[in-house]
Amino acid sequence: MNLNKEEEVLDLVNRERIIEEFMELVQIDSETRKEREINNYLKNKLEALGLTVFEDEAGEKIGGNAGNLIAELPGKKEGLRVLLCAHMDTVQPGKGVKPILENGIIRSQGETILGADNKSGICAILEMLRVIKEENLEHGPIQIVFTVAEEGGLNGSKNLDQKLLKADLAYVLDSDGSAGEIIVQAPAQKSLLAKIKGKAAHAGIAPQEGISAIQIAARGIAKMKLGRIDEETTANIGVIKGGKATNIIPDLVELEGEARSLKREKLEKQCQHMVDCLQQAAQELGGQIEAKVELVYPEINLDEKEMVVLLAKKAAENLGFPVKLEKTGGGSDANILNGYGIPTANLGCGMKKVHTTEEYITVEDLVKNPQYLVEIIKVAAQLK
Repeated sequence: MNLNKEEEVLDLVNRERIIEEFMELVQIDSETRKEREINNYLKNKLEALGLTVFEDEAGEKIGGNAGNLIAELPGKKEGLRVLLCAHMDTVQPGKGVKPILENGIIRSQGETILGADNKSGICAILEMLRVIKEENLEHGPIQIVFTVAEEGGLNGSKNLDQKLLKADLAYVLDSDGSAGEIIVQAPAQKSLLAKIKGKAAHAGIAPQEGISAIQIAARGIAKMKLGRIDEETTANIGVIKGGKATNIIPDLVELEGEARSLKREKLEKQCQHMVDCLQQAAQELGGQIEAKVELVYPEINLDEKEMVVLLAKKAAENLGFPVKLEKTGGGSDANILNGYGIPTANLGCGMKKVHTTEEYITVEDLVKNPQYLVEIIKVAAQLK
């Protein structure tokens, strides 16, 4: 019987094994900075598949109980060196996940997240490794990175030892589209931390002697352009802390905010605008501000002709998957890897309604993910 490309690869992956392993993975508690159990699980899985595995010290650096895993599988032939990455941690509430499979859809019972973000990516990578081993497929050098503490700041990948990364290009499996969606643009993000200083006074006896830090903050925020600035730029003030009692003019307020943009110059301009608004308000009302702006992660801006994009497109086309080149407003480990000088695309892996208790993934997407990775590795082995 003649099979087309898609049928050939689908025939290689083990549907029931994928489902069983995914259901097992999501039941392993792994909230951010508490990834030790899944770290041990994955280390054993990777070593059993013949990879050399190293755990770095990222956990110690960020106050977690486990580090990133970096694993290597030597190539059977010359070819592009491909790095595949997914993160081990989940958001809250992620303890005691009970997955259920109904009508081709996997979700939690509803009291927790599911954890498809990002265990769908992990599952795909493990199945791909099994397939190339079982079928003795030709492949170039493969490096696997499973990161910790991706949620809430990409802190695991930020603390990777760059000297350990050996790849010509990389793919992160951490987007909500289906296999064939390729994220080629993602914003840089900067954080804004500001201390607004006023002067304390009794609010009932001598309010005229005080300077309200809350009033300064309110006036400064009111002056800011926030939300959707343009199609490439967003900004937000997300945390305000200050005040001690209703009868005291507040002398200190702390603000936490962020700005993101696909264009670095727009990001710089927006951050300066936010600081200027606070400074102007402080001058008008007699207070002071201390503002700190820091880069959280760099942007992704991949050209359609770059090898990392061409390879992913070719693999999708071979399988008959629709190819979609997309941009996103969120960050991922792909931002950090690009910042390390490794061209990296973020790939869709089918997870939906992530970070909510309504999170789900279809079995169809779960199966397509390793299909796609197997084809990527096969195409990469033919290129150098």
